[in-house]
Amino acid sequence: MSDASHEGNGLVQMEVSKIRIDERRGEQVVVLKERGGNRFLPIIIGISEVTAIKMKITGIQPPRPLTHDLLKETITQLGATLQRIVITKLEFNTFFAKLVLQTRDGQVREVDARPSDSIAVALRSEAPIFVSEEVLNQVASSYGL
Repeated sequence: MSDASHEGNGLVQMEVSKIRIDERRGEQVVVLKERGGNRFLPIIIGISEVTAIKMKITGIQPPRPLTHDLLKETITQLGATLQRIVITKLEFNTFFAKLVLQTRDGQVREVDARPSDSIAVALRSEAPIFVSEEVLNQVASSYGL
């Protein structure tokens, strides 16, 4: 029997653990934690994505839809659902992700996206966040873990 956080296809389910500022570099970092495990994935993100993620986590509702709210509502209005997001690879210190959508007629579509935007939309859609095992291994080896 496999761990609940693993899908059996090389993907590990993660959740947002914390958002912090890297004091030395002045960058915002969202930290994902392995669900039911102890591995972490820090991702540097922009200030607008930090704001969008923090607003959702703290329950702050903006008076008008922000970009991530707009995307979530557009997906819904088109009859699709966000099944999950997947952080798929790490190349030259840049993470890549995709939105995995299911259309009204059951087709699965994958849309290239930045991890920060993907996380913000996933939180709004209550969709799970996954990271490829390969990416977690790359990060662990680059940090000497």
